[in-house]
Amino acid sequence: MALEVAHAATERGDVPVGAIVINSDGVVIGKGFNEREANNDPTAHAEVVAIRNAAARLQKSRLDDCTLIVTLEPCAMCAGAIAQSRINKVIFGAWDEKAGAVGSVWDILRDPRSIFKIDVTSGVLEKECAALLTDFFKDKS
Repeated sequence: MALEVAHAATERGDVPVGAIVINSDGVVIGKGFNEREANNDPTAHAEVVAIRNAAARLQKSRLDDCTLIVTLEPCAMCAGAIAQSRINKVIFGAWDEKAGAVGSVWDILRDPRSIFKIDVTSGVLEKECAALLTDFFKDKS
């Protein structure tokens, strides 16, 4: 589903990254795709948009017992938002070797000094997620 959501970003001229937040019952409570270019908002990454949607739906800032599923490894800003929202699990597809903050460049969510304990699963549908990004940037050159 996060891959499907990512396609909406492409249609709006943004980098195709999609994210969903699900509750402990597996119900989708938030969706988001990159809206940086469309909204002239540097914080409108897919993860942040999905977290904002989930928090609004639940009418609370803590998303305890929720999982974020995203097509690309979160950056430092998004990792911070994930930690602050108290999401307890992150699943992502493609690695971001330039700006990834969940294992590539940094590992904010699993840093032993962190007070937050977040379970991370990486590489889910990695090839499909990476191909979406590769195709987008290939068309830009």
